[in-house]
Amino acid sequence: MSRPLKTIGILAVTQIVSWGTLYYAFTVLAAGMQRDLGLAPELVFGAFSWGLLTAGLAAAPAGILLDRYGGRHVMASGSLACAIGLAVLSQAGGAVSLYIAWTLIGAAMALTLYEAAFATINRKVETGSRQAMSTLTLFGGFASTLFWPLTASMESALGWRDTYLCFALMQVLLCMPLHLWLDADPVPKVRLDRRKEGSGHRLKQALRHPAFWTLALAFSASTFVFSAMSAHLLPLLERLGLSLSTAVLLASLIGPMQVAGRVGEMTLGRHAQAQTIGMLAFAMLPAALLVLGLFGSKAWMAALFCILYGMSNGIMTILRGAIPQALFGREDYGAIAGAMAGPSLIAKAAGPFAAALLLRPEGGTTPLLAVLLAVSIASLVFYLRAVQMARAVDRESL
Repeated sequence: MSRPLKTIGILAVTQIVSWGTLYYAFTVLAAGMQRDLGLAPELVFGAFSWGLLTAGLAAAPAGILLDRYGGRHVMASGSLACAIGLAVLSQAGGAVSLYIAWTLIGAAMALTLYEAAFATINRKVETGSRQAMSTLTLFGGFASTLFWPLTASMESALGWRDTYLCFALMQVLLCMPLHLWLDADPVPKVRLDRRKEGSGHRLKQALRHPAFWTLALAFSASTFVFSAMSAHLLPLLERLGLSLSTAVLLASLIGPMQVAGRVGEMTLGRHAQAQTIGMLAFAMLPAALLVLGLFGSKAWMAALFCILYGMSNGIMTILRGAIPQALFGREDYGAIAGAMAGPSLIAKAAGPFAAALLLRPEGGTTPLLAVLLAVSIASLVFYLRAVQMARAVDRESL
């Protein structure tokens, strides 16, 4: 097996398991946790949001570790941290232990999910790394498809505590050995030379780049929208006048459309620059929300929203890995991508809570949709501005 294929194969399995156990399982198990712990929903969901916030805060340090030591040992350590966090969660007896568990899990997320996998691919795949990232996200898109029904079946048979304990064993018995099976990272000579000059030099350059924080704002704004919609899409569609069964049917289009968007990026868009693909993905999000806001009461227009929204979300996952590499290069990629991902993970934690405040039982859908449309337009404007700034800097350096 060639080294790139081995790397993608290992990471495909570990990403499906990690996303399934750390992220998607919570949606299924949250109700049982609330009931058994006697905690209000906002405390339980707040703990999950705290975990995402912790992942955001840990993203840049995790990227530095990945640049310095490579994915094999860092991601294996992350799998062990996942196992510990999930085991602690399975034994939680109240709010304090619940938040301690999600603190551990949040830190582990930064070491094991897409950003860590992209940094690992960046070091191991010299040519075609963007295509490798696209392929990985194609496999990762099946995490919810596999783990939602699996988690529901396990909870029915075992309860939420033993389900999380089984997931902890899955991390330590499956994911950690697979990560240790990754090949060692060759350290480029230029990297050794740069370490003599001072640690983090390239990260500092990126942080001073005019486009860096503008691009981080673009990704954060789009992530805020995706996170808010993921948590509240079904009640939102019902408020627009669709039946629950129709809303569920339409929402089920999003997963396949994410995969379709990624397949399109890998095939039709494989020769285009990542920056160009990004313009399309960022533009599709406000277009989708505009369709929903104006015509969402009609099922076929709501379906069009789900198609545009799903494709945008699917492509955006690839861009989070490809754009930092395209604009800032491969060296110190993990630290740069981690620093850029941090604000997005914070926005991901804030999205569901903010949407809940706007989508009150006594109110309509207009406030939420208006805010999300405005944020999505801002994300497009930030992205276009970031690309323009990066190109201006490139022209000046010629």
